[in-house]
Amino acid sequence: MINTKEFGNELKRLGFDFFVGVPCSFLKNLINYAINECDYIAATNEGEAVAVAAGACLGGKKPVVIMQNSGLTNAVSPLVSLNYPFRLPVLGFVSLRGEPGIPDEPQHELMGYITTEMLELMNINWEYLSTDFEQVKKQLIRSHSFFQNNQPFFFVVKKNTFEKEPLKEQKQLSNQNITKIMNTKENEFPTRFESLKLINSLKGEKTVQLATTGKTGRELYEVEDAANNLYMVGSMGCVSSLGLGLAMTKKDHDIVVIEGDGALLMRMGSLATNGYYAPKNLLHILLDNNTHDSTGGQLTASHNVQFVDIAAASGYVNSIHIHSLTEIEAYINAWKNDKQLTFLYMNIAKGSKENLGRPKMKPHEVKERLKVFLDG
Repeated sequence: MINTKEFGNELKRLGFDFFVGVPCSFLKNLINYAINECDYIAATNEGEAVAVAAGACLGGKKPVVIMQNSGLTNAVSPLVSLNYPFRLPVLGFVSLRGEPGIPDEPQHELMGYITTEMLELMNINWEYLSTDFEQVKKQLIRSHSFFQNNQPFFFVVKKNTFEKEPLKEQKQLSNQNITKIMNTKENEFPTRFESLKLINSLKGEKTVQLATTGKTGRELYEVEDAANNLYMVGSMGCVSSLGLGLAMTKKDHDIVVIEGDGALLMRMGSLATNGYYAPKNLLHILLDNNTHDSTGGQLTASHNVQFVDIAAASGYVNSIHIHSLTEIEAYINAWKNDKQLTFLYMNIAKGSKENLGRPKMKPHEVKERLKVFLDG
């Protein structure tokens, strides 16, 4: 077995000190070390964990993601449509529940056979983590070289690999002063393009704008293609998790996340994580038109969902229903003057700008440009 503290210290020596994870009994001691000794974000699911780590990578960190292999299936979307096109590397540790020939719970049987095949299908380099510490140090150096070349690397971890690492007492975070504003005014239903144009006009010199996949990113690109913008492709529902990772690693920047209703519905657990860690420099804007606009205008279930209530209940310090462009301008300016984790919700009109183009830069070029902006 590996001495967990020595292993963690070796990771830190290589610069890996930002961890995001979802619990796994095989990896609990590594998770305990991360909680005790490093920055650790407890995600609600594995896809969210990968997206948070991607945001931390944007912010200059070397992130580690920890998950059970059953959760690898949940992480596929961001791994193949966020990390891969944007060339955002992560160092992953995935357990091998259901290892062939070793008794385990029935839900792990198939996953035990296909874990390594899944990694290979996603073009992710991997190795079984050794229990010989001298070999482990060589493995970590190899994994670091992949990371330095913007490629993810995963270790597959078998049972009883890590020695016991007691978990220190944890302080539970909570936001006591929650403000929720639900006025009964009529909605003006501006277009998405009008809304994005106004949001963009209010950015400061250190504002980063992260636009969700589909028409939102494409319309923001047409409003203004700028170095402080990132236009999400794929990884639907992951944009606010990306924003959380970036906000927690670039605290001197304002991170504005612009999301759609279909995307947020896909991964609403992210609201709980965002609300728990509550970075003050994160502004989360939801533009709700009750449709999957990018795929033909099919209705979503958003008309049944009280997003403002959910965000407030999840720990967002401010959660506000916006009814007009005038109001959104006022509340964005209020946030800039008194930053707290804030959720702004506004109903917008269905449809999108005619003859809408697409970003001409490749995703990894957008990322590199944004990293230069962040380091400037």
